[in-house]
Amino acid sequence: MARRSMPNGNPEKLRQSLVELLTNFATELKRSDLRKKVIALIPAFHKLRDLGSSLIPESEAPSARDRIIAYLRQYPQKVIDGDELMVVSGIGEWARRVRELRVQFGWWIYSGVTFKDMAEDQEEVDSLKAIGIDPSKIKPDQYVLMRIEEDRDAAHRWNVLNEIRTKKIAVKDKIIEYFRRNVGVQITGEELKYLAKDKSEWPRRVRELRTEDGWPIATKNTGRDDLAVGVYVLEEDKQTYEHDRKIPDPVRVEVLKRDGFKCAECGWSRNMLSREDPRKMLELHHRQHHKDGGENTAENLITLCNVCHDTEHRKKH
Repeated sequence: MARRSMPNGNPEKLRQSLVELLTNFATELKRSDLRKKVIALIPAFHKLRDLGSSLIPESEAPSARDRIIAYLRQYPQKVIDGDELMVVSGIGEWARRVRELRVQFGWWIYSGVTFKDMAEDQEEVDSLKAIGIDPSKIKPDQYVLMRIEEDRDAAHRWNVLNEIRTKKIAVKDKIIEYFRRNVGVQITGEELKYLAKDKSEWPRRVRELRTEDGWPIATKNTGRDDLAVGVYVLEEDKQTYEHDRKIPDPVRVEVLKRDGFKCAECGWSRNMLSREDPRKMLELHHRQHHKDGGENTAENLITLCNVCHDTEHRKKH
């Protein structure tokens, strides 16, 4: 079994021991026996891992997994190299601990691979660059903690993910099934990447579900400023009216901002959201219906809550 790091809470003492070991190793370097040199270097290698894992006090983070999340939480929304996590964890299987933190404990840790997938969507790229992350430059073995709070419902969602992931259906069908089983819940890009069996097409399929199929999947770019970058929410388990589906996101955001993110009919806004209230989301309504020649322009659109929107359409039939 591989040796685990043994931090003793005194980094300076460990540093001194490491210097002594490396100084003594100068004698071994002069020898011709390769194996003896390798064996002589092992204590220094272990001491270096002990030193790295001692940088975070054991009282704050007793395990390798605890040290990894403690380190990431000090630098939220910052790109962290995998080598950094290897150092502070003091173990070789640090990547497995990262996955456990994501899947079992609900920490929103995004990998470089996920950011590369998100780079297909220019609006996501712009949002990421706004917080200092360039998805075109990030490496696969780099990580970002997107939220400092633990998502305590994530473990249950990952069980659902595994169930849907094995189905022999298209990626888009898997994604919408997962959203419909988590209506109103914030879903991370890491979850969708895993659901798609790591195929890079998942951001495009999410966009199609919203813009072509009319599912009300909200993001920060669609006017939900309360959402983090790279997070998605199916606001209601109902497709929007067919002629409302192809409203460009920039126009959608313009109308929402103009109307103060409130229903122009009843004044409802998201901060009034409650379980008992049937009003759950804001939608855009064409003053002149699209089928009657109404255009997807800000002048022809108005913000309504889902209840007022349904009422308005019933008046037309």
